[in-house]
Amino acid sequence: MSSPNSKAWSWVPTLYFAEGFPYVLVVTISVIMYKQLGLDNADATLYTGWLYLPWVIKPLWSPFVDLIRTKRWWVLTTQLILGAGFAGIAFTIPTAGFLQWTLAIFWILAFSSATHDISIDGFYMLGLTDSQQAFFAGIRNTAYRIASIAGQGGLLMLAGFMEKKTGTPVTAWSISFIIAAAIMICLTIYHSFALPHPENEDTSHVTAISLLKGFIETFVSYFRKPYIIRALLFILFFRLAEAQLTKICPLFLLDAMSDGGLGLTTTQIGLAQGTIGAIGLLAGGILGGAAISRKGLGYWLWPMVLAISVPDLVYVYLSYFPTQQMWIVTPCIFVEQFGYGFGYTGYTLYLIYFSRGEQKTSHYAISTGIMALGMMLPGMISGKLQELMGYRMFFLWIILCCTVTFIVTALIRFDKDFGKKTE
Repeated sequence: MSSPNSKAWSWVPTLYFAEGFPYVLVVTISVIMYKQLGLDNADATLYTGWLYLPWVIKPLWSPFVDLIRTKRWWVLTTQLILGAGFAGIAFTIPTAGFLQWTLAIFWILAFSSATHDISIDGFYMLGLTDSQQAFFAGIRNTAYRIASIAGQGGLLMLAGFMEKKTGTPVTAWSISFIIAAAIMICLTIYHSFALPHPENEDTSHVTAISLLKGFIETFVSYFRKPYIIRALLFILFFRLAEAQLTKICPLFLLDAMSDGGLGLTTTQIGLAQGTIGAIGLLAGGILGGAAISRKGLGYWLWPMVLAISVPDLVYVYLSYFPTQQMWIVTPCIFVEQFGYGFGYTGYTLYLIYFSRGEQKTSHYAISTGIMALGMMLPGMISGKLQELMGYRMFFLWIILCCTVTFIVTALIRFDKDFGKKTE
């Protein structure tokens, strides 16, 4: 007889792969695509920066996912929309009004992906027992990161290969998004058979009035938490440097050396940043989690602040000493991403700590929405800042922004032993 865990193996990894894959395409790959299709840095970062908005306001409509239909229905429906949306991107890229059409579809994809996240996390809690949820916590995170590698690495390298083969980025990106659509459609079909039907999902007792009342109470209780102002400053500004760097790095790697960039190909970026860099991000996150479990958040928070800040210097180095030697560029990206993964662990643990209480799930959702706002706004203006400053001065500006990370970290208050594994 198969164990409950063995049954969950058939859908938990693929479900969280399906969560991570569209996110990375909408938030990260879209910037590179628009750059390759002729947009300047300011426009590419401004337009794609707005795509963060659905994740910012996700807590506002998450109650309706509870009220209308089941989580399983939402998972399958949004996956189908995502697959159709990627196909829509592929078919509109070659058109004269590609910018307007693709941006409109990306907006639909962003809202669908954010709703997909809500339904997946809810289904995870419904479909598994508490012990199973704990057992698969690391598995789901790993599957999400593998999806990131598949998108930033595999799909980006494919786009680069097809660009070289066809001689035009339009055809290359159309083919890449057709493949992305096929992946999502296949996942939808698979999950329609693999996902269980939880017996404990009963929405009949949920009414619009009770939902609205609970919704208001959730927000009021969140903003009445102790040290709320300090917490908000930390959540918003801890990643000020990374919010800008994340948008500009792939553009820096793409731009010609005459424009201050490195002039790498799409395939090279897919390998260096999307594959090796993503592996560094995953490794840093795993090590960060293990470190905190041994000594607690208080012991590791400041080393993690250093880890997320100091490695940004590699881009200062690359801007002053540009090279196309991959044996130099790739380790630099790996170091920066490893540090980011290690340091980001402390940030997420604080979000969990601050969200504790009776409404911890809802409060964590609000925290992640505020976190997304902190990524969206700096990312939107990063391209304009880079064009005004040039790459060298921009990366020095990023180092200056890291001081904000230190300041907001000094403001927060928390239990120093939080996250430490008890005997």
